Amino acid sequence: MNDSEALVTLEHDAYGIDGVIKLTMNRPHAFNALSEAMLDALEHELARIEETQARVVVIAGAGRAFCAGHDLKEMRAEPSLDYYRALFERCSRMMLTLCRMPQPVIARVHGIATAAGCQLVAMCDLAVASDEARFAVSGVNLGLFCATPSVPLSRNVSRKAAFEMLVTGDFIDAQAARERGLVNRVASANALDDAVRALAASIASKPREAVAAGKRLFYRQLETGMEAAYALASETMACNMMDDAALEGTQAFIEKRPPRW
Repeated sequence: MNDSEALVTLEHDAYGIDGVIKLTMNRPHAFNALSEAMLDALEHELARIEETQARVVVIAGAGRAFCAGHDLKEMRAEPSLDYYRALFERCSRMMLTLCRMPQPVIARVHGIATAAGCQLVAMCDLAVASDEARFAVSGVNLGLFCATPSVPLSRNVSRKAAFEMLVTGDFIDAQAARERGLVNRVASANALDDAVRALAASIASKPREAVAAGKRLFYRQLETGMEAAYALASETMACNMMDDAALEGTQAFIEKRPPRW
């Protein structure tokens, strides 16, 4: 598989919900490892979706696993500093697209999510996991500290929990991932899609403009001081209140009726 259509499949109006797009990584034989081609395919599709009126994106993996991280065979085939710099810059660019795009992104996790696969889960805005899923930043077991996965991991879970995962490479189960804040919800394998559908439907029912503005503000304020964060948040709310959706929503609340969006 060399083209983006084969490496990443798209499903529009996924789960029977208007505006929900499901992207499925499609290298099941390689546990959906993030080869260079896979990174390019994901970035290409995410950039295209970013410009659409889609409301929610779900990222899933085909086969027995969500994602096993980088393609180690590919990485080992061309060992040079310039190559590795370019590879990790490429991966970081794709990961940052997840935060930049206006649509909330949900990771649908089953099987394993290791190294850059765990990074992908942490970079998604939300995550729903099967109770059989397992997570690890396991590069240290190969002598390679998972430096780039540490960036979103340390922004999802507490410092000590993140550092323990990074220096031991040990797996944690889905329940531990939920308790530590890496995933939002855990469901049985048979109910995983129902849980993803419920979360996606809840988000898709809200005004797209409000959700997009809220997501943009959420990440900007996290990286700034409290005073600056309040300034950003106040401006965001003031602009949001001038949107037709917010004006209708507040009027509907006053009149005790459902909003007409």
